Amino acid sequence: MTTESPLSTARSQLRGAIDQLGLPENAWHTLSTPRRILQVAVPLRRDNGDIEMYNGYRVQYSTTRGPSKGGVRYHPDVDLDETIALAMLMTWKCALTNLPYGGAKGGIAVDPATLSDRENERLTRRYTSEILPIIGPERDIPAPDVGTDERNMAWMMDTYSVNAGFSVPGVVTGKPIVLGGSLGRTSATGDGVAIATREALRVRGINIEGATVAIQGFGKVGYWAAVALENMGMKVVAISDVNGGVKGFPSVAKLWEHFQLHQNLDFPGADRLTNEELLHLDVDVLIPAALADSISEKTGLGIKAKIVVEGANGPTTPSGDAILRDKGILVVPDILANSGGVIVSYFEWVQDKQNYFWSAEEVKGNLSSIMMKAFKEVEETAAKKLVTWRESALMIGVGRVAEAHRLRGLYP
Repeated sequence: MTTESPLSTARSQLRGAIDQLGLPENAWHTLSTPRRILQVAVPLRRDNGDIEMYNGYRVQYSTTRGPSKGGVRYHPDVDLDETIALAMLMTWKCALTNLPYGGAKGGIAVDPATLSDRENERLTRRYTSEILPIIGPERDIPAPDVGTDERNMAWMMDTYSVNAGFSVPGVVTGKPIVLGGSLGRTSATGDGVAIATREALRVRGINIEGATVAIQGFGKVGYWAAVALENMGMKVVAISDVNGGVKGFPSVAKLWEHFQLHQNLDFPGADRLTNEELLHLDVDVLIPAALADSISEKTGLGIKAKIVVEGANGPTTPSGDAILRDKGILVVPDILANSGGVIVSYFEWVQDKQNYFWSAEEVKGNLSSIMMKAFKEVEETAAKKLVTWRESALMIGVGRVAEAHRLRGLYP
């Protein structure tokens, strides 16, 4: 564990971007303060009749560039500071990719593995009813995150719609296709990570065909990234989950088939390794796609990869970041690398508003177009300003939000 909290990391990054942009101190006061914070008590009636209470949160960090947008996370470690930090990062991410959104985040401090399906539904519906006054397709649009999926989004959409008196599919994204979801949304974050990886290899002059990749995390981001990377011709040599990882498996498809059957990564004949050992493999690309703070001062020293592509939110602490910079490792930051999810969420929202739905090819083509534009801007700004790619991405995102604040002015 690290003592560098997600919120202190996010605020440190913001401070650096403001200083590098030469913005006035008023910008710090404005940009470092969340617009709206809601903390709610979420009661749950267990299947056995017991009543338990959980803490729930929804943070709308910014609404200057449009309605706020961000996931809902179910995890025991969810707290207010983490939720603010993730909402802040979403704000810069949306601005970097030029989506008409501000950033938001929400969640409940609960382990979803301890919930039955019926308990999960009751908890989700009650949480939705508690945050109902501040969400909506023109206000704040939740989406899946760690510990939630399209089922939770269906329950959230239904709860909102029942209270509205009519169906409102645009209140959430990441829904089932039959309820107004978008083709390509499930794999979107992983697809975006793969695009970022391919372009980073190009920048470093490494041949894409056969380039070696290690992925920490085998969930919604890690799995789909692994699939996309293999389809691009790269070799995924190691994968891990919360219990550790393996290397030496024949393909991602074979490993996933084993994982689905046995719920573990103990693939026959593959070599076991810890999560820290995976971080230290000698590969072309390392993708931390699990939870925050994987790359710290302690773990960063042993990293041998030429490129780090951040699939998770905040996987690198400031001290870890400094080590990677000193080693000359190219880091594609989270607000660029994992932006595919919010980009396709935007597409879903647009489709719901129009009641006109796109083909999978259109979704993937538009995702690639937006990511490539943002990638090029980060690459060019980093070269022009002589800063890291993280600093470049933050300067672009923070700069756009600051400019929107300036143009809108202060009411009253």
